[in-house]
Amino acid sequence: MHDTLLLFGATGDLAQRYLFPSLLRLQGDGLLPEDFRVRALALSPHDTDKFRAILRERFAHLSHYTPTDEQIEQFLARVDYRSVDMRTPESVAEAVRDLVDRPCVSYLSIPPGLYISTCEGLALGGAFKAPNRLMLEKPIGHDLGSAREINATIGGLIDEDRIFRIDHYLGKAAVQNLLALRFGNTLLEAVWNRNYIDSVNILVSETEGVDGRNAYYARSGALRDMVQSHILQLLCLVAMEPPASLGADRIRDEKVKVLRAMRPFSATEAERHSVRGRYIAGLIDGAPVQAYAPPDDSDVETFVGVTAHIDNWRWAGVPFHLVTGKRMAERSTVVTVTLKPVTHWLFERPDGAHAAPNRLTFRLQPQEDIELGLMSSLAGPEWGTLELQPLELELSSETGRNRRIAYERLFLDALHGSHALFVRNDEVEAAWAWIDSVVAGWKSGDVPLEYYPAGTWGPREAAGYLPAQFDAVGRPAGRRA
Repeated sequence: MHDTLLLFGATGDLAQRYLFPSLLRLQGDGLLPEDFRVRALALSPHDTDKFRAILRERFAHLSHYTPTDEQIEQFLARVDYRSVDMRTPESVAEAVRDLVDRPCVSYLSIPPGLYISTCEGLALGGAFKAPNRLMLEKPIGHDLGSAREINATIGGLIDEDRIFRIDHYLGKAAVQNLLALRFGNTLLEAVWNRNYIDSVNILVSETEGVDGRNAYYARSGALRDMVQSHILQLLCLVAMEPPASLGADRIRDEKVKVLRAMRPFSATEAERHSVRGRYIAGLIDGAPVQAYAPPDDSDVETFVGVTAHIDNWRWAGVPFHLVTGKRMAERSTVVTVTLKPVTHWLFERPDGAHAAPNRLTFRLQPQEDIELGLMSSLAGPEWGTLELQPLELELSSETGRNRRIAYERLFLDALHGSHALFVRNDEVEAAWAWIDSVVAGWKSGDVPLEYYPAGTWGPREAAGYLPAQFDAVGRPAGRRA
């Protein structure tokens, strides 16, 4: 197990909110090596004492975990800080050279525009010699061309089998459970194809806005920020063929096949099968929020609804409705699989045209929940055996309040060298190839930017992309209070 972490971007929001608290909890649970240490690196001109004071204040206000004072001080003793200019390889090399004789993992929690210069500095300072490793935060570039440039350049400095590209959704236990449910149950795998499934909806909604990420978001938007990474990863887990084993490359091989089978967008596809929007002023939990006003009059979107098609035997003709947005009615991640109607409808009420279809719903956040929607006479009057009503079967199990956050699992896997929950270079490029086709379709098809009030479920034009079981106020029907 590697025992040294070189964490670039240590003063950033991701590092402060998630990375350092994850490491603190891993240490408190005895899951890190006894001589584990962290070199925190960023541009800010702090010294080690000042940076430790910043972390100490952060650790005093954690919402998901309450460490003891002793645990905090033991962890802070493992951390030192260096100010570094990541645009200059020589500066990076000088900041890490004294630690590279230890087995180390370099973590880049920085904008992708700094990846190449930082990696050149790490190579110059000796931090890429075997068996040292590299962790890269998404996004890897902003389109296919930039992703290829980053992959090619970094691939020339460190071997692919020592690169760990992060999509933190893959570290979520609920997301990993999609694989377990699919491939561990005959009931599901038997109907998991175009013969029985009518449509798939994947929704990732956020109540948060663009606050604090304005410069980045104005260049990316919802399509590049969320669809290219989190949503396409969820799509791959839903749509992939059964891998030969749970080995990292066997799983990633099947995910790449799905991405390469996705039908590219044309201008016509973009006009018919997508909507893009941006939030204006509205209410979130009764509190007013301002409209998003990007710099430089950018037409960047904060909402995307897009219908994807996978052109292979299993999924031919099955639409995948992908939706994500900021400042929406609820924070949620929901995968809804809607099955086709029964072949021959026998019952009087409702008639076949109005019968609710069977649906399997996976809610991944904020709570984990699995429901199976059926039609049953048990929900109707005692004498109405020919009258069916929807019946929701609750399939959830208690997960506990102290489930680990995704980064804890990802840190452990990278320190141990396990690739299963990380993204391979060809996977990144295949995802960007499809995203680029959507962007090109939007431009050539002149797809307009629609607007929606904050606190709603997106533009009116997006209603057809949302899961059908969402009611008028945006709360999934059947959810228990």
